[in-house]
Amino acid sequence: MSEPLVSNVSDTARWVAVYRAWESARPDALFSDPFADRLAGERGRAIAALAPRQTRSGWPLIIRTKLIDDLVLASIQEGCDCVLNLAAGLDTRPYRLPLPPSLSWIEADLPGLVEEKEALLAGEKPVCRLSREKIDLADPARRAAFLDQVVRDSSKILVITEGLLAYLDQDVVRSIGRDLAARPAFRWWMMDVLSPAILRMVQRTMGKNLANAPLQFAPPDGVAFFEALGWKARDIRSLLREAVRFRRAPFSLRLFAFLPEPNPRNPGKARWSAVVRFGR
Repeated sequence: MSEPLVSNVSDTARWVAVYRAWESARPDALFSDPFADRLAGERGRAIAALAPRQTRSGWPLIIRTKLIDDLVLASIQEGCDCVLNLAAGLDTRPYRLPLPPSLSWIEADLPGLVEEKEALLAGEKPVCRLSREKIDLADPARRAAFLDQVVRDSSKILVITEGLLAYLDQDVVRSIGRDLAARPAFRWWMMDVLSPAILRMVQRTMGKNLANAPLQFAPPDGVAFFEALGWKARDIRSLLREAVRFRRAPFSLRLFAFLPEPNPRNPGKARWSAVVRFGR
């Protein structure tokens, strides 16, 4: 094809859904997503086929999914009464996790993707109270108004920005972090964090295919970037170490998990990525 398969950032949601489908089909699956294959479609499967050899199985995204699943449930045990999933993409947690029916789950994303998702999941019933908002999160005024609306109805909110921040400009990430920190109802903030070395590796191996959705944010100071905005890292889960624990890491990478863990506040030249849950 003369044009990249990833036509915009929304196509990356189809890519991630492929790996959820593959994992769900395993007899020893870490999670079950019965909707993933439907959501991925042919385009998602074509994008996954372009991945570099060491990540072609999708292990980083599979482990990211598992870790966020577990930390969502941990947050609910700690009193979370609302989950706000910013740039929710084709995520299906409100349909597949054992969530309390009283939980409020809010998804926000670009209008086109929200409409496509609603069409693909028409007739499916979420396990909790689910609502969706069509919004461009890069618009600061629109984002602030939306966040004000969310905090009016809940006081213990978990925010998820899974697979979002790496595609944003640093100033936009900083603005989002400050917006969240300024509203006390946002008690937890969960995300995936990449080191600059991981960013460069992805740019080198997938840069051409991600030309329409370039990765650009990987803070050299790791979690300290977010702590400077008023957050405190509570849970830091290395994707590689957890992949070894869950038996999903490629054999060629398993020995690296036994090396000293990079400093999450100064990863340096290390290829380090993690799921991090911040709190107040």
